[in-house]
Amino acid sequence: MTMAAEHHTDGGSRRQLHARWLGTVPYTEAWDLQTQLFAGTSDHLLLLEHPAVYTRGVRTDPANLLVDPAQVGAEDVAVNRGGDITFHGPGQIVGYPILNVQGKRGGGMADTVAYVTKIEQTIIDCLARFNLNATRFDGYPGVWLDAGSPTARKIAAIGVRLSRGRSMHGFALNVNTDLGWFDHIVPCGIAQHGVTSLAHEGISSTAAVVAGHLAELVAEQFDMNLDWAGVTERAASDADLSLFSRGAGPGEPVRPTKPSERTPDVGVPVRLKGRLADAGVEGGLSIGARKPEWMRVKLQTGPTFNELRRKSRNLGLVTVCEEAGCPNIYECWNEGTATFMLLGDRCTRACGFCLVDTRKPGPVDSGEPERVATAVAQLGLDFAVLTMVARDDLDDGGAAVVADTVEAIRSQSPATGIEVLISDLQGSAGALDVVLGSRPDVLNHNIETVVSLQRAVRPSASYARSLTVLARAKRAGLKTKSGLIVGMGEDPSQVRQTLVDLASVGVDIVTIGQYLRPTSHHLPIHRWWEPREFDELKRFGEQDLGIPHIEASPLTRSSHHAGSAARMLDPDPSLV
Repeated sequence: MTMAAEHHTDGGSRRQLHARWLGTVPYTEAWDLQTQLFAGTSDHLLLLEHPAVYTRGVRTDPANLLVDPAQVGAEDVAVNRGGDITFHGPGQIVGYPILNVQGKRGGGMADTVAYVTKIEQTIIDCLARFNLNATRFDGYPGVWLDAGSPTARKIAAIGVRLSRGRSMHGFALNVNTDLGWFDHIVPCGIAQHGVTSLAHEGISSTAAVVAGHLAELVAEQFDMNLDWAGVTERAASDADLSLFSRGAGPGEPVRPTKPSERTPDVGVPVRLKGRLADAGVEGGLSIGARKPEWMRVKLQTGPTFNELRRKSRNLGLVTVCEEAGCPNIYECWNEGTATFMLLGDRCTRACGFCLVDTRKPGPVDSGEPERVATAVAQLGLDFAVLTMVARDDLDDGGAAVVADTVEAIRSQSPATGIEVLISDLQGSAGALDVVLGSRPDVLNHNIETVVSLQRAVRPSASYARSLTVLARAKRAGLKTKSGLIVGMGEDPSQVRQTLVDLASVGVDIVTIGQYLRPTSHHLPIHRWWEPREFDELKRFGEQDLGIPHIEASPLTRSSHHAGSAARMLDPDPSLV
């Protein structure tokens, strides 16, 4: 892992707890993410909700699962934690502390009993903030109300795994869970006592609100400084709002009442404006605001650029570099690097920053991989970047086309380096494995923005899912890359938090650039970031976090210096 374990933002000796509220995350995605974090050295707390799933620990009695989970619309997953069977689902906050756990007397094997006791106490203290008197119950794991009485009922389950001084898995606290889900199992193997929730006890709250309390209390219990990325009070008060989970698109644009009106939010869809407000972002620059001097591109043609342009014209090709009007086309083409879009030019998603056509996509072109490979060979590229539109209409999200194109380029141009910039493939591990199996030199997936802006910026994606894609690629042994655009309402501390998360899953290359508003129907530019701020982010990511390489400047885009960055990290002579 690249991130230094002893990174302390306050300069002191206390460790830092990187706590994140992640909204709704499928169980296997969260498992893969925490597994990658578990392999590192930094301390994390993932707080989230799962879609309905029954999980069976290593000591589960099969008789405690009373129905086929598929028949009731739930998943069934066996996991490597302790304990019996339990349920996770909407309205229940699940916490995964991934911590360095101190051994007995400060060293040696981790003290599991002491660790579980601290987790229990954290939940007890949290419930006390809601005027609920919760306690332990001798002989029964978890946190209980009215322990020891005939009406004893369990409000939180605990199941952990400790290995090599690190913890994973954790706890599940019922906030406003539908308790009917527990009727299909013997919860934690305890038949004689029932379960409850805050809502069942008359307490009105949401998982997002409770998450903030838990983050504070875990940091306090383990004597850490808290690095918290949660939600605003407005957003957290909405029981149906999960800021970092898949949404329903940006909505319809608002038409200006006067054609001459040029305020920042004219044309911005109603739903998108609401999501910005939920994230605490208001105001911005009008669509006609002048660009600062550092955003002006200087013409930098050279012999390689001119030759590539001539060949592309003769071949009748249009690269993404030209189509998107990328400001770095001169630099990249002069380095012998070009970017190609796969799977057509229509995307099944509608991100708040992107100009790609969102009409219904056409059929897949089976000849595209060979045609792109031929273009790469005829252009004589040193490095090719393959990007794609999101194709949620396809069973594999387009993974096979990406893999086939990589293999076709390898066949025709074995010395050419290849980066693939992919969508999240809807979180499908199988589809991602198809891409990973083609072994590109770099696997790029952009996280795009900070946690609080995910739902406004990329409403059909998820911060946790993007981290999981990168974590899975890293565990497969690939060099990984991700990118952010800034200027949409985030602050520098939030960008640093995102860099921490990318470093923690082992990302090798990060790009950071200024957002440019494509049309009045897209997110407004909140502000222009200054060049010195990009320099500071580069220093923080490389020097403080140990990310091997960061491209950060106002004009940086995802494929900026893609070839040179890959060559910098790879001793493979084919990329030199």
